[in-house]
Amino acid sequence: MGTGAIGGYVGARLAEAGAEVTFVARGRHLAAIRDTGLRVSSPLGDVHLKPGSATDAPTTVGQVDFVLLGTKLYDVETAAQAMASMVGDATAVVCVQNGVDAPDLVARLYGRARVVAATVMINAEIVAPGVIRHNALNRLTVGELDGRASGRLTRFVALANASGIETVSSPDIRLEIWRKFLMMAPMTALSAMTRVPLGRMRQQEETWRLAAQGMREVVAVANAAGVGLTEDDVQRTLEFMQGVPTTWRGSLAVDLEQGRRLEVDWLSGAICRRGRAAGIPTPFHEAAWGVLKPHAAGAG
Repeated sequence: MGTGAIGGYVGARLAEAGAEVTFVARGRHLAAIRDTGLRVSSPLGDVHLKPGSATDAPTTVGQVDFVLLGTKLYDVETAAQAMASMVGDATAVVCVQNGVDAPDLVARLYGRARVVAATVMINAEIVAPGVIRHNALNRLTVGELDGRASGRLTRFVALANASGIETVSSPDIRLEIWRKFLMMAPMTALSAMTRVPLGRMRQQEETWRLAAQGMREVVAVANAAGVGLTEDDVQRTLEFMQGVPTTWRGSLAVDLEQGRRLEVDWLSGAICRRGRAAGIPTPFHEAAWGVLKPHAAGAG
């Protein structure tokens, strides 16, 4: 549901491994998948699904075992409402968004028992209608919201691994989501505000200090929500970012330069809202939200 770079990549791998996959897409991307198939170029091996089973009408799909919800954060609620006919009593909705809000949004519509939360460490992009380029990373972590080792989770992990995606289950997926958020929220905001590659951010002590500040604000807000992030998580994340290629640029920066809508309301904005509610100051994220908010609706 939402055949962007991540949804398209994961869906293509699953289909190649034998799963029956329907891609819900729209516009030129949908037309290309129907006409010439869905193509994935990857250092791990290319995929070409032709024909690709694709539609822009979720009501035509019928009830499914799993919905891979791959939309941007700003489309989660609308997409979740639109997929109602696909969700049956045994359906699991796998949320693969970057932020921390998607599982709760879906749970409010369909109940917590139907939600599987996930973190995705896959770098991919749509380079043309119907064409996805997988650049690096290939890891998916999934978990039930209550931490149990369910049969459906076991089946999904086995299928995803068989498709070539490194997939594990976590007994504390909420912590895993916040650990990724600890990296994503500050680093993508800093990338969009500076509009320079990671290597140049790391070279400037004043700039790199802001990355650490933004991460510590995430830790404080997470702790207030009962999530046990620590200073060790900050240091590990900073160390991880030191090893990321110098050319890295955050998704917010890419979307900003291409005139697309920004997820800033669900990244730095989410930290600010939670910080205000808990009485925790979040000056880095307040500045990032304020600076990027005028661009949030995109160039249109």
